[in-house]
Amino acid sequence: MSENSTLEARAIARHVRVAPMKARRVVDLIRGKNAVEAVSVLRFAPQSAAEPVRKVLESAIANARVKADQVAERFDERELVVSSAMVDEGPTMKRFRPRAQGRAGRINKRTSHITVVVAPKPTKNGGTR
Repeated sequence: MSENSTLEARAIARHVRVAPMKARRVVDLIRGKNAVEAVSVLRFAPQSAAEPVRKVLESAIANARVKADQVAERFDERELVVSSAMVDEGPTMKRFRPRAQGRAGRINKRTSHITVVVAPKPTKNGGTR
């Protein structure tokens, strides 16, 4: 078992009330970045989807800290990298709005499932650190 897999941590937020396409724009900003740098990028991103994505990222970092404590390894969040981040489509809430001549127009309120995985930065020789 490699050391990289032991400290890999993930966090998932389900049924987040933000459209998946809008959340993917934000997630693309942080994929592959250093975790601490990604948090600061999200803190100042103007998109409304940045806040839930930042919360999921911070949760993944905290999960990595807990995993490191359980296996009694040293932990430095500056060594973590966002190894994968994805947004899947959640259930769509369907609503109706009155339109002209007695018709009804459908409104889709989309939801997202946001997943962020952080792992230690791999070194050039194949291990971590």
